[in-house]
Amino acid sequence: MAKKEDQEQKDLDQEQVLEEENIAEEDQEETCQEDKEVEEKEDPYKDQLIRLTADFTNYKRRVEKEKREFLNLGLKKIAIDLLDIIDNFERALEHGEEDSALKEGVEMIYQQFLDVLNKNNIRPMEALNEKFDPNKHHAVLVEEKEGVEEGIVIDVIQKGYLINDEVLRPAMVKVSQ
Repeated sequence: MAKKEDQEQKDLDQEQVLEEENIAEEDQEETCQEDKEVEEKEDPYKDQLIRLTADFTNYKRRVEKEKREFLNLGLKKIAIDLLDIIDNFERALEHGEEDSALKEGVEMIYQQFLDVLNKNNIRPMEALNEKFDPNKHHAVLVEEKEGVEEGIVIDVIQKGYLINDEVLRPAMVKVSQ
C-alpha cells in the first residue's frame, strides 16, 4: 500500500507540475499578448516622437539660417550707405593739397573705413581692363578706343564692391565699343 500511495503521490505531483507548466505557459502567452498590445499602443507615440524630433531639428536649422540672412541683410544695408561716404573720401583725397595735415587725417579716416569693410569681407572689385560683365558692371558710357577690343572696361567711374564674393554694388564703368 505504501507503494500505491507513493505512486498516487507521484502522479498527483506530476499532474500538479503539468498544471503549473500549463499555467506558466498561459501566463507567458498572456504576457506576450500584453506586450504586443503595449507595443501597438506605443508605436504611434514612438513615430510621433521621431517626427517631432525631426521637425524640431529642421526648425532650429531654419531659424539659424534666417538669423544669418537677417544679419547679412543688415550688414549689406549699412555697407551700401558707407560706400557713398567712402566715395566722397576718395574724391576729397584726389583734390586735396599734397602735403596737408588735413589730407593726412582724411587718409587715416579713409583707411579706417576700408579696414572695417575688410573685416566684414567687403572689398572693392577689380573692373579696369576686364571684360564687361553685366552682373558686376553698370555701363554708363560706351566709347570707341583704338587698340582695345570691344566689351572691355576702359574706365571706372565709380568702384564696385563685393561682399563674400557676391556683388554688393556694381561698378559704374565706361566700356569700349
